[in-house]
Amino acid sequence: MIRPIVAYGAPVLRQQTQKVSKETPGLQQLITDMWQTLDNAAGVGLAAPQIGQPLRIFLVDNRDETAHIRQAFINPSILEYSNTLSTEEEGCLSIPGLLAPVTRPDSITIRYQDADFQTQTATFQGMNARIIQHEYDHVEGRLYLDRLSSLNRTLLRHKLQEVSRGKFRPSYPMQFPLRN
Repeated sequence: MIRPIVAYGAPVLRQQTQKVSKETPGLQQLITDMWQTLDNAAGVGLAAPQIGQPLRIFLVDNRDETAHIRQAFINPSILEYSNTLSTEEEGCLSIPGLLAPVTRPDSITIRYQDADFQTQTATFQGMNARIIQHEYDHVEGRLYLDRLSSLNRTLLRHKLQEVSRGKFRPSYPMQFPLRN
């Protein structure tokens, strides 16, 4: 089932997320719904808080031919960040219509459980590392906006208010926290 993506301003995007276990009720259906929601929105990543669930789960689907990944990350923990950084424009399904330059480490090492609850440790580089860090921020209650300078955040304030009020209407279903 495709679920609406919650827009900027929704409290769940800033909540502390909870670990999940195999026994978490409805977990497999949640993961299935998240994949359908991500595919419908044509995004590269989706975290459970973005569909209103404060759980430590996110999905990554980078369709790049040289670095393809389609993976669920459950109870993730980033163990190491590289010292080298790069700046690229990022957007977010919860903040449609806005892109901003974000500086992040070029590579990371992460421990997580896959959809079968097998513990994995892997190192990712380039765009995959960036997508994973973006989604990891979501399960930590952070947004890419938190990585911008205070001046850039101030400049975006009006647009962010419009997003939370539903002024930007993407092609996928959304739930807006504020109404006019």
